[in-house]
Amino acid sequence: FLESIERYEGHVAEYLGDGLVVYFGWPKAHENDAGRALKASLEVIAAVKSVEAPEPLQVRIGIATGPVVVGETGAGDASVPNAAVGTTPIVAARLQSLAGPDEIVIAPTTHRLAGSAFDYDDLGEQYLKGFTEPFHTWRVVRESAGESRFDERAIGGLTRLVGRDSELTLLLERWAMAKDGEGQVVLLSGEPGIGKSRITQVLREQLAVESHTRLHYQCSPYYSNTAFYPIIEQLERAARFARDDAPASRLDKLETLLAQGTETVSEMAPLFAALLSLPVDRYPPLNLSPQRQKEKTFEVLAAPPGADDLRGCALDRSDLTGGIGYAH
Repeated sequence: FLESIERYEGHVAEYLGDGLVVYFGWPKAHENDAGRALKASLEVIAAVKSVEAPEPLQVRIGIATGPVVVGETGAGDASVPNAAVGTTPIVAARLQSLAGPDEIVIAPTTHRLAGSAFDYDDLGEQYLKGFTEPFHTWRVVRESAGESRFDERAIGGLTRLVGRDSELTLLLERWAMAKDGEGQVVLLSGEPGIGKSRITQVLREQLAVESHTRLHYQCSPYYSNTAFYPIIEQLERAARFARDDAPASRLDKLETLLAQGTETVSEMAPLFAALLSLPVDRYPPLNLSPQRQKEKTFEVLAAPPGADDLRGCALDRSDLTGGIGYAH
């Protein structure tokens, strides 16, 4: 399970008996460290459950977010690790004591920062040892099925967009030209946090009443070694995969999706099943070398669009914030 912590760039600070103290945000900070901590925790629980042991192994996790002071301990002894000092580690330890087997309990600040990217059970206010005021706590259930990180980023509604009238007007003009048969491509780029996703969200709202197909491809820093990740994610959404779907059910849904755009489902299904890490024993063997199978998959993905939900007419690869392609 240490691989899960490393994947999200967490730092194992201490081993305490049968427990760990892990920092997210130090020594390397990210804008979504709260979400990284929750993702890693869910993967740790899954990893611990998969370990074969005489008795089932279980884990309890508490997560808190807040300011700390990190520095050397042990009177300058280099063998003693850096420690985070402050209220936050104490709150995390108290929350861990509230968690049941294979549960993650989080503090209010963590809940606010992680936003609706996860599903929670509200545990209400809890009194923690050493604190006079209660803490509102939540149990993390799973990652949510949100389509984009922007949609998941915050809990609550969005404020009105201000000061972007010219940019939005330009996008709507390009949309009007596309509807008239003049193909358009718009690249929206800029520094993180200046509102690219927010403008795209408003454009989505403006076009909600018009007939169109929206294709959303989003990269992820967690899957930098998976070249097809944006396409895989789009396919899973288009096929309406559910988290608890059995492989056979997913294959059925995949075939239904493919049938919307091609009459050669039996030829395409094994390629897409392999791409989605689904079993392919339902189909005749492809008898292709790995390189030829890869090339064949590229050919199918690049073929002229038949099913709008399946193959894209627009793909934004400008940065890790992802993008949205619209087709009329």
